[in-house]
Amino acid sequence: MRVVLLGPPGAGKGTQAQALVARYEIVQLSTGDMLRAAVAAGTPVGLKAKDIMARGALVPDEVVVAIVADRIEAPDAKHGFILDGFPRTVPQAEALDRMLDDKGLRLDAVIEFKVDEDILIRRIENRVEQMKLRGEPLRADDNPQVLKDRLAAYRTQTAPLIAYYAGKAMLRSVDGMAPIAEVTTAIARALADAAFRPVGPKQAGRKGANTSGRRSAGRKKPQKAQPKAKKAKSVARATGSGRKSKVKAPRRKAGKAVSRGRRLTK
Repeated sequence: MRVVLLGPPGAGKGTQAQALVARYEIVQLSTGDMLRAAVAAGTPVGLKAKDIMARGALVPDEVVVAIVADRIEAPDAKHGFILDGFPRTVPQAEALDRMLDDKGLRLDAVIEFKVDEDILIRRIENRVEQMKLRGEPLRADDNPQVLKDRLAAYRTQTAPLIAYYAGKAMLRSVDGMAPIAEVTTAIARALADAAFRPVGPKQAGRKGANTSGRRSAGRKKPQKAQPKAKKAKSVARATGSGRKSKVKAPRRKAGKAVSRGRRLTK
C-alpha cells in the first residue's frame, strides 16, 4: 500500500499515519520527522532547512525531494509506505509520480483531512499554554502566529493538490475535526470505498487479459462452427434420429411415377 495523507498542519495526519502503520504493517515516511532528524544531526540539508522551519515556511522542493528519494529506496519502504507531509506542491506530486513510475510503483490513494483552521489555531494556543504550565520546552513552530503562516502557505501551495489528485480519481476526504477513533474508521471506510487493490506490472497484465476475455464474451460465435452443425444434422438423418417432422422423404419425379404406372397395367 502506498498512501498520501493530505491536510494542513495540526490536522492529525501523524496520529492517523500511526494507526495505518499498525493496521497494514507498512512504514510511515514523514518529511517533518526526517527534516527534524536531519536538523538534529547537523547535516548540510538539515542546516539548510533549520532556519526555514523556524520561520514556519515550507522547505524548498529540492531539499524535500532529496530526502524523500533516499528514504523511498530504503528496504523497509519497498512493500508500502505512508507519505505524511509530502508532496506539498503540484510540482512535488509530479516528481513523486515520476519517481514511483521509474520504480514500477504507483500511489493507491490520497486521504484529504478536512479541518476548520480557526479551531486548529485555538488548539495550538491551548497546547502552548499547557506546555508552559508543565514547564516543557517549546519548539520554534509551537506558536500560533507560525501556525497561521503555515496555514496560509498550505492554502497557497498545497491545497491545489486536492484538484490534482481528484483528477486522477485517487482523492478520498475525511472529517479531520472528528474524534481520533472516528477519523480512523472514516479512513478505513474511504480505502474500502476506493476498492483498494495494489496492482503490480504482472497483475496489470493479467487484468488486461481478463478484460479482453470479457469483451470477447459478447461477440457472436464464429461462422466456421456451422459446418459441424450441418454434419451432425446429416448424421441424424442417416441414422433416423431426431424429429421425424424435420426429416422429409425424397420426392420422386413425376415422369418415373407415370412410367411405372403403365408397366403395372400391362
